[in-house]
Amino acid sequence: MITVEQAKRLRKAGALWVPGPGDRFVVPDREMDDDVFVVSDMTVEVHDYPGGKVIGFNGTTEWALDSIEQREVIWLPREEQLRALLGENFVSLEATDGGFTVRTKAGSATAADAEQAYAEALLDLLDG
Repeated sequence: MITVEQAKRLRKAGALWVPGPGDRFVVPDREMDDDVFVVSDMTVEVHDYPGGKVIGFNGTTEWALDSIEQREVIWLPREEQLRALLGENFVSLEATDGGFTVRTKAGSATAADAEQAYAEALLDLLDG
């Protein structure tokens, strides 16, 4: 899984998120930074309102968070989502002694985790 820091950098660099089932996210700065949530039609749904998207928490009576605006959460994209964001720039993913290396048309990025390598490669492209 990518780090929250990488996810924050991706958002700042312009990676766009259209929330959908299975997407992971964290709620920062509310003493829940280590809790990863998953969008699900059963418990966490995305609602479209005129003011923007709101992420609703259904059936969570044990704590007092009913909903939160999308802009207040940090998306943790999965490997296939990161690869899709790389698009035609993606060349390959290789297992290496140090973990994984993602090669793009513009260069490469290595990390201990494949998703983290994808994130770094995408950050390199977005930061250009």
